[in-house]
Amino acid sequence: MTTSAAASGLSTDTASALRPHAEQTYATELEALAGADDRQRPPGWRLSPWAVTQYLLGTTLDDGTEITPKYIGSRRVVEVAVATLATDRALLLIGVPGTAKTWLSEHLAAAVSGDSTLLVQGTAGTSEEAVRYGWNYARLLAEGPSEAALVPSPVMTAMARGSIGRIEELTRMPSDVQDGLITVLSEKALPVAELGVEVQAQRGFNIIATANDRDRGVNDLSSALRRRFNTVVLPVPDSAEDEVRIVTQRVEQLGRSL
Repeated sequence: MTTSAAASGLSTDTASALRPHAEQTYATELEALAGADDRQRPPGWRLSPWAVTQYLLGTTLDDGTEITPKYIGSRRVVEVAVATLATDRALLLIGVPGTAKTWLSEHLAAAVSGDSTLLVQGTAGTSEEAVRYGWNYARLLAEGPSEAALVPSPVMTAMARGSIGRIEELTRMPSDVQDGLITVLSEKALPVAELGVEVQAQRGFNIIATANDRDRGVNDLSSALRRRFNTVVLPVPDSAEDEVRIVTQRVEQLGRSL
């Protein structure tokens, strides 16, 4: 017997959410871009690289639809990030606090795969199950290892769906947990030894990770893992005018939600 989200007290009303996900807040813009986008799209992508770039930097479409800028800064940074994902290379966004690493990560995932929710939050207590898989121990004890007892991580779910998986604060995770990503990124597969099977990544799968420059040395990435990422450094705003634009835009967005 299944229990609905409403019956269990879990809210599914995105309209009343305190902070809707990017793909919900900007659904109209994403739909308009998809309709105007006649360029080639990489396998599994909702938009072409050109449209993803326009979504992030802002533009006005031929039909008059205004696409608001999500990232105020260097166009080159955005183009390198989008090109990295288009070539199936994992992306690592590095910068000091306040350089919009998480913000850019979320909007990239929303534009590329339409889902920014497959997220692992890195902390000193993050376990290997968070990036691989875990078990429903009640079912495991009752039935033994089975697919029904398997609890997939956001990374495994992203692989199965062909979506973008996000990892926040990668360098805060213990080194052995970080290295659990090496097989995922190099082989594009995640073995489940207990079941004798593996989950193969579908087209469109990729990883976007973020790391804080000031946390360097907490848990440095191994050279093997670092080689599997293309690193993009996010700079601080170039000028006071850019800072004013960023603050003004965010205040307007918060004002609309209130």
